[in-house]
Amino acid sequence: MLAAYRALPGYPPEPEYEVELADVPGRAGDVVVAVDDGGRILGCVTYVPGRDHAHAEFSDPDAAGFRMLAVDPSGQGKGVGRALVQWCIDAARADGRQRILIHSGIWMTRAHALYQAMGFERHPEMDWIPIPEVHLLGFALEL
Repeated sequence: MLAAYRALPGYPPEPEYEVELADVPGRAGDVVVAVDDGGRILGCVTYVPGRDHAHAEFSDPDAAGFRMLAVDPSGQGKGVGRALVQWCIDAARADGRQRILIHSGIWMTRAHALYQAMGFERHPEMDWIPIPEVHLLGFALEL
């Protein structure tokens, strides 16, 4: 996860968030992992099934979300991110959610293009700045 985030142009290193990114075992049960045929991890995402989840960044009772999507730099552009996002979409539908709400750093332009290609729409009213160096953009997908 750290390698994927650190490879992003404009990524502002944030030591406290990097501890959270690296704590994949602490999110066990909520993390979906993509692996290649040899078992090498290519990417992962944290699925947030509802507003009461520890990693929820939304209060909508009808929403799900995902956070900390990361694809190893060597695996980018090969459909790994799309597959992980699709898994979250399918899980949200199975959970009976009406929408998926997410936030994405302004420096994550490739992810933004993927989200929009998959039907997510920008929602500027959801934008927020948790700390001065980190500007997050809001996206939503109606299911």
